[in-house]
Amino acid sequence: MSLTPAIRQKARELGFDQCRITPAGAPPLAGERLADWLKSGAHGDMEWMETTAERRASPEVLWAEARSIVMLGANYGPAENPLAVLSERGRGAISLYARRRDYHDVVKGRLKLLAGFLLSRAGGGEAKVFVDTAPVMEKPLAQAAGLGWQGKHTNLVSRRFGSWLFLGAIFTNLELEADSPESDHCGSCRACLDICPTNAFPAPYRLDARRCVAYLTIEHKGGIPREFRAAIGNRVFGCDDCLAVCPWNKFASAAQDARLAARDELESVALADLAALDEAGFRALFAGTPVKRLGHARFMRNVAIAIGNSGDPALAPAAERLLGDASPLARGAAVWALARLLPRDEFASLADRLAPLEADAEVLEEWAKETQSPKK
Repeated sequence: MSLTPAIRQKARELGFDQCRITPAGAPPLAGERLADWLKSGAHGDMEWMETTAERRASPEVLWAEARSIVMLGANYGPAENPLAVLSERGRGAISLYARRRDYHDVVKGRLKLLAGFLLSRAGGGEAKVFVDTAPVMEKPLAQAAGLGWQGKHTNLVSRRFGSWLFLGAIFTNLELEADSPESDHCGSCRACLDICPTNAFPAPYRLDARRCVAYLTIEHKGGIPREFRAAIGNRVFGCDDCLAVCPWNKFASAAQDARLAARDELESVALADLAALDEAGFRALFAGTPVKRLGHARFMRNVAIAIGNSGDPALAPAAERLLGDASPLARGAAVWALARLLPRDEFASLADRLAPLEADAEVLEEWAKETQSPKK
């Protein structure tokens, strides 16, 4: 068996659903588009996107000896509609990819095994493996290799797996036979653009991260801007809307990989239970998942926003508990939530409860804005 078919067969044995190869040169226009995006400020406070821009734009800058890139995809498609939980306003919606073991750990381990097989089969050479955290433009490289194409929502779309692929890359100094790139099959469809709750797409194929729910609930370190809070709904970690509505998902199948299986207890968790989690409880519930990396403080900020959007006064006690949270992010969001759940007179009566927090700028700012604004 020649090298390329052997690599693909081994990839399947290791649990990958797709394996394609591209030369290590920069994908056409990727660097230029990245520079324009960064210049517009659409990356928000993800400063690392700027500091790594040169290496990210070209694999050969990241590693000069690279000659070929093996791109891998692992299917994590859902068995059910991932957006169904959005109608359950008293429960927290967690993005599909985060309801399972952290894919970085699973995919990286498999990449190392495949890289070892590649070098052994080739009789030498070098290889480096990357999963998301390194400055690698996985999606343009995946399109160049033929795994799929970047849709209008800027995520990868596969004709076989829809929107549900975890990506990994193996850079090697070996010259491997390259596959053909995939062409764009979005056509005139704009389903992903139209469903976005915060209008985060100023144009097709362009994302303003500063407006994106995934960015706001995961990457953003401060208080969530007030203009986006109501649109976040009950999303406490990430957002699947633009992915889930893609028509190409009709060809996707549910993931069969046991190591990447979704945890049932994370598919729909009561907001009251989430609000009651202390630091230890948070770490225990989300152990081994991407949610744990967010940290307790920002997660409770998100939970408080979701409680405020629930429209259920019965959740007011849960929001009140968050007034005593260690994080000012959670306390400030709790004030906002209570302003939406309580009648004006009851909300005003919280002043005594907030007195001990008079030096808390986050709380005072929220209190001032809520007491001065008309009851919504």
